[in-house]
Amino acid sequence: MKKTLSTLLLASTIALSVTVSPILAQEEAAAYRETQLGLYVTAKEAYELMQDNERAVLVDVRDPVEIKFTGFAEPTDIHVPWVLADRSSFDEESRSWPMVKNEAFEKQIKTKLEALDVAKDDPVIVMCRSGSTRSAPAADVITEMGYSDVYSVTDGFEGGKLEEGDSKGVRAVSGWRNAGLPWSYQVDPDVAWQADE
Repeated sequence: MKKTLSTLLLASTIALSVTVSPILAQEEAAAYRETQLGLYVTAKEAYELMQDNERAVLVDVRDPVEIKFTGFAEPTDIHVPWVLADRSSFDEESRSWPMVKNEAFEKQIKTKLEALDVAKDDPVIVMCRSGSTRSAPAADVITEMGYSDVYSVTDGFEGGKLEEGDSKGVRAVSGWRNAGLPWSYQVDPDVAWQADE
């Protein structure tokens, strides 16, 4: 009976894993929000951390085009995009331009952190649009450089999407901008990312 039950359980597990593989793929994508250090803050908590610790550094990893149209957190210290829109290649299927990894991210972020004399144990806060797929891997790269207090902002700059109403789908739930924290459409020239850096 044990062997039959074990065989049945194994067969069920295999069938279930084949059946739900797209769901597992979605869960793996969601898990990309997790970081090696497991340090997370909301936008409000990030701002409070910056108020409490003058050594805390805010890093924005969004594409410059996003920032142009959605705004920029005023206390941002470093802007280095994790991915960039590839304007040379339009994707007809998605009806948009693909995002490609900024291959110089590690070099550029290292240069910026060193220029600001950020110590390995200073708080480094990494923010993207919604706290989804960019701040966590960027935080991990910074962690791998030896920084030990690296946070991912879970609700990002724009926050989550409205679930209902006339503005359904608009990013107006939580996030830096929606929390009433200081932001602007103006970007500090000393912070703004430059393609030739």
